[in-house]
Amino acid sequence: MKLSELLDAFDWVSASGNFENQAYVSRESGRVYWSSSTHEVEEELPEDVEDRTLYVAVPHKNEFDLGRSLALRFVEEQLSGSYDLVNGYFHKKGAYARFKDLLERHGRLEAWYQYEGKAVEHALREWSEENGLQVDL
Repeated sequence: MKLSELLDAFDWVSASGNFENQAYVSRESGRVYWSSSTHEVEEELPEDVEDRTLYVAVPHKNEFDLGRSLALRFVEEQLSGSYDLVNGYFHKKGAYARFKDLLERHGRLEAWYQYEGKAVEHALREWSEENGLQVDL
């Protein structure tokens, strides 16, 4: 399957709360099947989609270590003087908005998006390998 298709499926699954949107990859063909409990999807899932020998569910971003700890690693590498401040953000609601505002003020928001994108790609490539899926550019 193409990496772009896997990234799209990952974004779909991660765009909502756990289990609201799902995507499944056929182990045989690499085709992605989409479903949602809150949005209408054109195509129905295959009847045997729950068979883990045939399909694998695309993970939600919460299944990877791509949240707070990734943000803190980025701050440690890029804005080490702000580590305690950002760490404090994550003890209250609205942490990501404040985090991104700080990055914007320091001109590091685009660097964050690139850093986060590489981390997501790396995690998905590892996940694919663990699940026997071939991912191409």
